[in-house]
Amino acid sequence: MSEDTVRDTAELGEKIVGVLKTIYDPEIPVDIYELGLIYDVLVNEDDEVKILMTLTSPNCPVAETLPVEVEEKVKSLDAIKDAEVEITFEPPWSQDLMSEEAKLELGLL
Repeated sequence: MSEDTVRDTAELGEKIVGVLKTIYDPEIPVDIYELGLIYDVLVNEDDEVKILMTLTSPNCPVAETLPVEVEEKVKSLDAIKDAEVEITFEPPWSQDLMSEEAKLELGLL
């Protein structure tokens, strides 16, 4: 992998994170990235993205719509050819996964 490829991948990763930070859980005033719902973001050589994420609970009211919103917003990036979201509950989400910023926002610090 050339240095340019590494730099491009890092830049693309930052753009994807930027998009993820515009998506909010409707019940919590914190974006899904800071909330710790994103477990992994994988980008292959064909600029296809796979996002492994969870929800705050299996009964989350946005279980149907949130993954679709994530896929559509990531796909909207020019450099991305395709995006797929996989939902997992392993490990289950907990407040420990939240960033310091999210905990501060929610008064947990």
